Amino acid sequence: MEFDKLKEVIADVLNVDPNEVTLETTFTEDLGADSLDIFQIVMGIEEAFEIEIPSEKAEHITTVGEAVALIQNSMS
Repeated sequence: MEFDKLKEVIADVLNVDPNEVTLETTFTEDLGADSLDIFQIVMGIEEAFEIEIPSEKAEHITTVGEAVALIQNSMS
C-alpha cells in the first residue's frame, strides 16, 4: 500500500508514469530528480502518510525502496 501511494506522489512531482517506478528506481539517476524535486517528494510523503521525516534521514534516500522503508519505520 505504501509503495502504490508513494508512486503516485513521485509521479505527481516528477511528471513520470507511475508504472515506471519500481523499488529499485533511483531518484536522481533513473528519474532525473534534483534536490528541489526530492524535497517536494519528501513533502508529498509527509502529507500523504501524515508523518514527519527528519531532514537528516531524507538526505540519505536514494531509491524508492529506501523511501518505502523509511515510511514504514515512521508509521510504526
